[in-house]
Amino acid sequence: MHVLLHTPNATAGEWHAALAAALPEARVTRWPDAPRAIDYLAVWKPPPELFGAAPAVKAIFNLGAGVDALMRMPTLPAGVPVIRIEDGGMADQMVDYVTLAVLAAYREQRVYAAQQREGLWRQRPYRDKRAFGVGLLGLGVLGQCVAAALARFGFPLAGWSRERKTVAGVRTYAGASELPEFLSRSQMLVCLLPSTPATRGLLDRARLHQLPQGAHLVNAARGDIVVDADLVAALDDGHLASATLDVFHEEPLPRTHPFWQHPGITLTPHVSAITLVDVSVAQIAAKIRRLERGLAVTGVVDRERGY
Repeated sequence: MHVLLHTPNATAGEWHAALAAALPEARVTRWPDAPRAIDYLAVWKPPPELFGAAPAVKAIFNLGAGVDALMRMPTLPAGVPVIRIEDGGMADQMVDYVTLAVLAAYREQRVYAAQQREGLWRQRPYRDKRAFGVGLLGLGVLGQCVAAALARFGFPLAGWSRERKTVAGVRTYAGASELPEFLSRSQMLVCLLPSTPATRGLLDRARLHQLPQGAHLVNAARGDIVVDADLVAALDDGHLASATLDVFHEEPLPRTHPFWQHPGITLTPHVSAITLVDVSVAQIAAKIRRLERGLAVTGVVDRERGY
């Protein structure tokens, strides 16, 4: 059994060593070395020509939860299962990131920081949690983990997904027709959607203005779900109070981008949920062994939906 690995980042050696250790029965090779017979691909942002060397593999493992870049590649072989990392140690990290952003917005930490810079001692009035609805735009694995973590704080929770889901403690909405109502009750909107043709540009001027006056946005999903200029305009006209952004159309974010200096924006360099190598490799190895025995695996991407 042969596995071909490609990842362009500095952890390529770590991925190779971990995968070889987890699958001692397999030979693991790093691109651009490519043997004639390849059984599985394990890739992150591969070059288009890689797939020409492996047109008949049994499955393609994406080394991350987001498959949008991979699914847009014209050379991606048709009919080959694409399998994503379903957690990879990311859930706990995402819970921490979102909880921090929600509590900071609810307790008005940005306002107090501004007052500190001005030397102002001014207490803000108490805010009733029952009036601070948190909306989770996306109720996949990460969205449901975030919902479970936020439930203990007492915020009214709502969630929106493409299809109807039932999540304990969460008022759920589904489909395009219910999106406006969901947005209208989200004082804090947390975006955890995948990037697909249906979600790119979803948060434009019209939808941002369906949020309540003074609402907050967290985007820890994909940058192309938000229309940058429309977000800046919604902050500038006062409709939105703040945005916490971890993902962007272009990464690294160009130094000339207006997000860097905007007083209403807190940004981080795509660190809300980093894929952990050991956890992810254990998942990949277990799935390869199931596939070798002719068994089904979870995490297979629906190519029509894009996730």
